[in-house]
Amino acid sequence: MLPLALFACASNDEVQTEVQNITEAYEVAQESVARGNYRRGIQIFEAIQARYPFSDLSRQIQLELMYAYYKAEMREQAVETADMFMRENPIHPRVDYALYIKALAYYEDSPGLLERLFRKDIGKRPPKDIELAYSSLRRLVERFPASQYAPDAEQRMVAIKNRLSEYENHVADYYLRRGAYVAALNRAKDALEAYNGAVGNARSLQIMAAAYDNLGMAELAADTRRVLAENFPDFSES
Repeated sequence: MLPLALFACASNDEVQTEVQNITEAYEVAQESVARGNYRRGIQIFEAIQARYPFSDLSRQIQLELMYAYYKAEMREQAVETADMFMRENPIHPRVDYALYIKALAYYEDSPGLLERLFRKDIGKRPPKDIELAYSSLRRLVERFPASQYAPDAEQRMVAIKNRLSEYENHVADYYLRRGAYVAALNRAKDALEAYNGAVGNARSLQIMAAAYDNLGMAELAADTRRVLAENFPDFSES
């Protein structure tokens, strides 16, 4: 319910009517979002927020809006609202939630984008959004390890690392098979450094060893295979 201080200049009857109207509108917006009518909920929340932009209720509406924007696939608005909330309320107890929604907004379309990159534009880097998703998830886990959203964030981080590592190896292998050995080496090294701990690390080392071989760097190739054998004893080169 809105603080009565917002209506200090109004009569008691006006205060009661205004509070009742705003409360009812807020509940209708919540119900709309719960039923999946995100656009309707967004319209009502935005109208309340526009009327009372600096109230305590405004902070709660920002939280409601960022979720509704995300569910309505208005991802840019979800990110902007989450950023605004965190900027204006840096020590608020729901900052972890804002970070989570921001990460989800970036994450949501990433798998499809990566699949499209696998099929074409082989030399391009993965979309920036997936890297921003990873960055937001990492901030959440590092800043709020006890957050209820941390376990899901960690799982998504693992999935992102594995997918990006796989993509970088895919590109590196493409270069290797076409004789672009320096490009293959650099791409595999980047994948190994950027996505340390991913399941694709063994493949990155394998590509690096093959590239060194083709570049006539036998000692570096042997060193790389030694690292591969020590860290991935079950991985067999093909």
